[in-house]
Amino acid sequence: MERALYGPDGFFVSGAGPAAHFRTSVHASPVFAACMLRQLETVDAALGHPARLDVVDVGAGRGELLRALLSRAAPELAARLRPVAVERAPRPPDLPSQIDWRPDIPDGITGLLLATEWLDNVPVDVAVHTPEGRRLLLVNPKTGEETMGPPPSPTDTTWLTTWWPPTPTRGGERAEIGVGRDLAWAEAVGKVARGVALAVDYGHLRDSRPLDGTLTGYRGGRQVPPVPDGSCDVTAHVAMDSVASAGERVARCAYSLVSQREALRALGADGGRPPLSLASRDPAGYLRALAAASAAAELTDPAGLGGHLWLRQPVGVALDAVVAR
Repeated sequence: MERALYGPDGFFVSGAGPAAHFRTSVHASPVFAACMLRQLETVDAALGHPARLDVVDVGAGRGELLRALLSRAAPELAARLRPVAVERAPRPPDLPSQIDWRPDIPDGITGLLLATEWLDNVPVDVAVHTPEGRRLLLVNPKTGEETMGPPPSPTDTTWLTTWWPPTPTRGGERAEIGVGRDLAWAEAVGKVARGVALAVDYGHLRDSRPLDGTLTGYRGGRQVPPVPDGSCDVTAHVAMDSVASAGERVARCAYSLVSQREALRALGADGGRPPLSLASRDPAGYLRALAAASAAAELTDPAGLGGHLWLRQPVGVALDAVVAR
């Protein structure tokens, strides 16, 4: 999975980038960027409007979100922003010069660290429940053929016992081992000196893990088998409670874990239809409001993007000061 996504010809480091293959909240609507700007402004206020405000986008794609934030920020805020895109792909030639492009997360962040649909692409191993206990699933990287491998390592077994315990009555259960994701998120949170680390992703919680797991592939806007040959995205939903616990041990502060629907509505996204009276008073304004409502509805639909989970982990600031209500 690591080679297929991030190797020399990996899915995320070659070609046109994720936007050519699937739709994320960042690509779906400018409403998402507008809400993220409000989140950034909230963090800025909680920090006392520092002379330099970092906004670090981990898994930045081709820099779409940072471009949008720069274009929308008020001049006073834009002058203090230090936007950083963290991505393994080469720097896009048309990226604004203000955006720093690097392969790793910088130290000492004061501001907002974003990870929008990053953790679902941190590689995972899959364990299958068998009569002999759990075994790792091996996948042929060329054909996708599956075979049983050895038992999980002691570290992975401890994680499974804690966060994805087996349910033998269901048989054949698949579990996606989240140790690597916990470590990746803990490292990211540790890079924040003061501010907020925010992860937005497909996810699930301990009491509702999916029976057959979630590992799948995407190519050209369509779901495909997750063959790790570099031709498609290979992704799995995130055990967000485990990730949150790993981050909490680093941040040593309470966290917030809510649905995207709840988070975006608190930040001003309203999927409700504008009043018909506006159509007679201001037809053009009504059409703009209707388009914005439609975009917000897609982002907050609980059966789609609205079902994403938002994990906010503050560092050195109060949780209440950075969570819009």
